[in-house]
Amino acid sequence: MNYIDKDKLIGACVRLDLSFDADRLTQEVTGISTDDWFVGNRSQQVHGDVDAIFLRGYAPREGDKPIDDREILKQLPYISEVIHQQIPARPLRCLLARLAPCGSVKLHSDNGVYFHKTLRLHVPVVTSPEARMYCRDHFYHMKSGELWALNNVDIHGVLNDHASIARTHIICDFHPTPELLGLIVEGKGDLGEEDPDAYSRLQTASDSSSASPSKP
Repeated sequence: MNYIDKDKLIGACVRLDLSFDADRLTQEVTGISTDDWFVGNRSQQVHGDVDAIFLRGYAPREGDKPIDDREILKQLPYISEVIHQQIPARPLRCLLARLAPCGSVKLHSDNGVYFHKTLRLHVPVVTSPEARMYCRDHFYHMKSGELWALNNVDIHGVLNDHASIARTHIICDFHPTPELLGLIVEGKGDLGEEDPDAYSRLQTASDSSSASPSKP
């Protein structure tokens, strides 16, 4: 599989013309037991404010393990349908990522061959206008049920400025296919906004962190 030129294909973030039932996604996610979440290590540099559940595969730091469905995905039939049937490509690592209120994902890029050969997609489930992705000088609010492509090999991060709502996304990597590449090419990539104050706060939060591929 060749490297993907994400700078040319995606730029920063692209919203695809494909959406899902936000209510069904939310119902499944809110029904997950607290015990099933891996609580983030708040001292961890990049993703310390994030709790996660792997739906397919394992975190890269766990070693060379197979990328198959995890048991938890059997409890989430609609999310499984989205991953396996509604997105026109073969899924690789997938997880649910829950960013705490007033939390951040520090500025970083995802390095390694795996990230250059796969497409990173986000499906927001629980979110608010105060939760925004940063990439290439712009912030993007991704609404529940939408499908977004992220250039994760470029510097990116997240601010969740809401005081009480955690931001939960399905995050999946996919093999490129003509169908998925076509959706990205036809998607909307001019939806971000500049926010110097928010960037300054994200940069301050990121000062002690470094690039990490700890999420898929």
